[in-house]
Amino acid sequence: MSELTSAQKDRLMSDLRLVIADAEELLRMTADQAGETAAEVRGRIQTRMQQARAELARLQDAVVTRAKEAGHVADEFVHDNPWKSIGVAAGIGLVVGLLVGRR
Repeated sequence: MSELTSAQKDRLMSDLRLVIADAEELLRMTADQAGETAAEVRGRIQTRMQQARAELARLQDAVVTRAKEAGHVADEFVHDNPWKSIGVAAGIGLVVGLLVGRR
């Protein structure tokens, strides 16, 4: 999971939310279905959805924690190396300016 990019993680979390919402809707639609098997299946699905919600919350917390850590590292780098940071920012600005100017 650590090899996934931020966009891939966001997409995965979004897809998981959709699956949970669809499963909840399916449970509501089949609530009037009678039978021991249907009730057992609904119970298992509800248990798995609760586990999926907990895992989703854990993943979101991990992503937020890593983003904060990256921000702190970048902040420390800028404070420790202000001239390097200015040089990098100027270089990026120059490249972006050249690319925009080509259009």
